[in-house]
Amino acid sequence: MISYYELSQATNGFDESNLLGRGSFGSMFKGLLSNGMLVAVKVFNLDLELGSKNFSVECEAMLNLRHRNLMKIIGCCSSIDYKLLVMEFMPNGSLERWLYSHNHCLDFLQRLNIMINVASALEYLHHGSSPIVVYCDVKPCNVLLDEDMVGHVSDFGIAKLLGEGQSKEYTKTMATVGYIAPEFGSKGIISTKGDVYSLGIMLMETFTRKKPTDDLFVAGLSMKGWISESLSRAIDQVVDSNFLQDEGHHHVDDIIASTSSILKPALNCCEDLPEERMNMTDIAASLNKVKAKFFEASDKNVVRFCRK
Repeated sequence: MISYYELSQATNGFDESNLLGRGSFGSMFKGLLSNGMLVAVKVFNLDLELGSKNFSVECEAMLNLRHRNLMKIIGCCSSIDYKLLVMEFMPNGSLERWLYSHNHCLDFLQRLNIMINVASALEYLHHGSSPIVVYCDVKPCNVLLDEDMVGHVSDFGIAKLLGEGQSKEYTKTMATVGYIAPEFGSKGIISTKGDVYSLGIMLMETFTRKKPTDDLFVAGLSMKGWISESLSRAIDQVVDSNFLQDEGHHHVDDIIASTSSILKPALNCCEDLPEERMNMTDIAASLNKVKAKFFEASDKNVVRFCRK
C-alpha cells in the first residue's frame, strides 16, 4: 500500500504536466516516489459505474501473475473516495504511438521482437497461469515499451479469469471495435481464442501500419480480405512502405518474405470459427521461427557483402 499523500506529491498533485494519457476508466500520470523510483499512477474514475469494478478486476488479475512481458504493479492506494494503481514506468510509451509517429519508425526486427513479447505474455496467461486469464483487449495502445523497446502487456481492466475446466465465459463488457472476435462482438462469448483473434489483427496492423478501422476498409473490404488477396499476388503492396527503405544489411526481399511468413498465421488467428484458430503457444513458436530464419538470411547477406 502506498499513501494517497505520497502519490499526490509524486505527481505534483496529479498535475496535467504529468498526464501520460486518459483511458475508458481513468487517467495515467507519471510520478516520482520519495525513494527516487519513476512510476506510472493509474487513477480510476469512480464517477463511472465500472470504475471501481475495473480497479478490482485489474488487482485480481495481476495479483499472482509474474512474467517479464507483463506490466508490473508496484502498489495500490484504495478508499471509498479514490482507487489508484502504481505501476512500473514505461519511458517509450505505447506501440500505437510508435507505429503512427511521424518522427520515429520501428524497423522490422523491432516490430517482430515486440510481437514475440506480446505472444509470450499471452501464452503465459493462457497456458502458464492458474486460473487462466483471458486478456480481452489486445491492441497496440495496451502494449507499452520500456527503455530497451521490450513490449509489456498492460491494462487488465476487462480481463476475465476462467475457473478450472472452464473454457469460455459470457460478458456484456465490450472491447475495442476492430479487434474483437466475431463471437465476442455478437454474443459476448470470451475465451482464449478471442485473444488469438485480436493478436492476429494486431499482427496485421503492426506490419502493414494500417488500423483495422482504416478508411480503406469499406464496401465489404476488411483487413483480412485485403491481406489475404495480397498474399497471393503482391505482398509488397500491403507491407509498411518503411520496410522498403534501407535497413542496413537486412535485404528488402528478406523482410518481405519474413512479413509474409507472419501474415499467413495472422490470417489463421482471425478465422471466424474459434476452433479453427491457432493457440497462443503455436503463434509464439511461429514468430520465433520467423525471427531465426530472418537472422539466418541476414547472416548470409553479411557474408555475401564482405566477400564483395
